[in-house]
Amino acid sequence: MLFVTFLDTTVVSVALGDIRHELSTDVMLLQWVVNAYTLVFAGLMLAGGSLGDRWGRKRVMIAGLVVFCAGSVLAATAATVPVLIAGRAVMGLGAAASEPGTLSVLRHIFPEERVRARALGVWAAVSGLALAAGPVLGGVLVHAYGWRSIFWFNLIIGAVALVAALWSVPESADPHPGPMDWAGIVLGAGFLGSAIYAAISGEDRGYSAPSVITLFVIAAVAFAGFVVVETRVRAPILDFRYLRLPAVRDALVVAFAVYFGVFSIFFFTALYLQVMQSYSAARTAGVFAPMAAGIILGSLAAGFWVSRRGARTPMIIGCLAGAAGLLLTRHELAGPLHDGPLATAMAVAGVGFGIAVVPLTSAVLSGVPAEHSGMAAAVTNTMRQVGSAVGVAVLGALVNSFLTSDLKNRMSELGLPGSLQPAAIDAVERGRIPKGVDTTPYLKYLSKVNDVLNTGKVAFHHGLDVALLVSAILILAAAAFTTVDAILHRDTPA
Repeated sequence: MLFVTFLDTTVVSVALGDIRHELSTDVMLLQWVVNAYTLVFAGLMLAGGSLGDRWGRKRVMIAGLVVFCAGSVLAATAATVPVLIAGRAVMGLGAAASEPGTLSVLRHIFPEERVRARALGVWAAVSGLALAAGPVLGGVLVHAYGWRSIFWFNLIIGAVALVAALWSVPESADPHPGPMDWAGIVLGAGFLGSAIYAAISGEDRGYSAPSVITLFVIAAVAFAGFVVVETRVRAPILDFRYLRLPAVRDALVVAFAVYFGVFSIFFFTALYLQVMQSYSAARTAGVFAPMAAGIILGSLAAGFWVSRRGARTPMIIGCLAGAAGLLLTRHELAGPLHDGPLATAMAVAGVGFGIAVVPLTSAVLSGVPAEHSGMAAAVTNTMRQVGSAVGVAVLGALVNSFLTSDLKNRMSELGLPGSLQPAAIDAVERGRIPKGVDTTPYLKYLSKVNDVLNTGKVAFHHGLDVALLVSAILILAAAAFTTVDAILHRDTPA
């Protein structure tokens, strides 16, 4: 269950080039293929955890897997990008219901903290394997059978997970759940959904567009209402008292920052290699494979580390190593590309990400009572998914702004009239001339096509370079925040 929901977060990354070519779409819509999943996943995760605590974690998990499989079928058979995006959204709904249960059941199966830390190491290794194996496995499938095969594969794995859950997962629930917090569910989903959707839409429409501003206002109002409701209801889906615990607070900050950075590699680096450097899906998979191994090794090592020394130190070390890996990856992408050094740099990032995930998960699960383990699991996974969704949105805005502005400047230098530039930029982003475009006015500029294409590569790299730098800085800031919090609360267990 854990493997399939995390796998789908990154498996699509190596299929983006093929999807772009077959369905003739641009970078903005490609981001929605990724973000439709993470947007719904993040927006409804708190609701999934709360429902699991009340209705039974196994029951909600099973229902989520059924929905996930249905979404996989819709995505696999999609003939247009909007249908593909809809299928990804349905898959996100299923993942939001099933994912919190994979963590919360560990809280009950392993009540002793040290044993649970080692179990969380295995959990994080599986999640890390799924995240990092996504590009590797996806590359093999896309190379052999085409991009639709990754969704058929998801269906098969989801069906296997469904059978395994029915057979092996014990049922558990809060013995005294209290009334359902429907207001909190609606307001929480409204806040997260509106904020993330606004961040993503702003890339295309501009952040000063009335529709985007309206979405941010709706998100702010929903958040205010959510805080009011959650501090007054008897059984909230998010008890804000737990955020006062330094270990829980630090873990959630790190979760956001780490997954923000993870997707600067998983989405934009994969897209850059495939679209701008013409890497095949199989070659992209080879570059990502050492990162998969790094995440697994880091997670397993962190499980033993946390069980003996606590969560705070490995969480900080993981952030430092992850940021170093991002900066090394940025350095390797700056010059002539060599797969070995690039894969090694990404492996360093993978080790750091793996080390960081275990302690942040352990800190939240240990800080929240067992009867609220669904809430703890949901809020942890929500912060991770919000980090990834915001990461793709914010970094996508950076990459797209550099791509557009650099292309416009170069086209102006080459003498291409401003009226012709939008269609030319669209052609560079799509990798083909859009349907219905009259190419006659462009014929006299054909000798300069290669110059424009090379400018597109340089511009995309410019944006990716800044994106990796921003990601590394954010992760380092999270490490600094955790360190300062540790100094200020020396007597608080971590």
